[in-house]
Amino acid sequence: MAIHITGDAAADQVLTDDPFALLVGMLLDQQYPMEHAFRGPAKILDRFGTLDPAAIAVADHEEFAVMASTPPAIHRYGRSMAGRVQTLSQIVVDTYGGHAERLWTEASSGADLVARVMALPGFGKQKAQIFTALLAKQLDVRPEGWEQAVGDYAEDGYRSVADVVDPASLQQVRDYKKAKKAAAKDAASG
Repeated sequence: MAIHITGDAAADQVLTDDPFALLVGMLLDQQYPMEHAFRGPAKILDRFGTLDPAAIAVADHEEFAVMASTPPAIHRYGRSMAGRVQTLSQIVVDTYGGHAERLWTEASSGADLVARVMALPGFGKQKAQIFTALLAKQLDVRPEGWEQAVGDYAEDGYRSVADVVDPASLQQVRDYKKAKKAAAKDAASG
């Protein structure tokens, strides 16, 4: 299956073709519009020349940070996220032999996959559940018990990046998130 998150065919192809790119996109998906975050791996590939975790892990930190923060940056906080990408790269090299897909292909269950993702920098429980749902919904990676492991994110609807397949679904996810924030604000003030 092909990923359609960014609105940019080339960037979506990078996500489809490279498991590490998808993981980096999810890492970058915080405090930044999701389609821009998931374009980050394509920017790294274009500028750095590779998405090989081993090469990224050993890259000069300052040079990598400059590359990541040069407009258009990979993230609103390009320098900080460059460091996280390099840390993630090192973990993928050390733990998964440089093969990000082993994170999910070797998971024994949905709960194991969520736990593996939560062990990565920048991934809390909710984000790990969303990434697991994205793998299930968009790449048909469905370890046993994935539905229970991801909770509401397994359901049909437009709750997260896992549900984005085109511009219309992106807008529906945005509308859902906006409504949730408004409801939380109302609850806090009332």
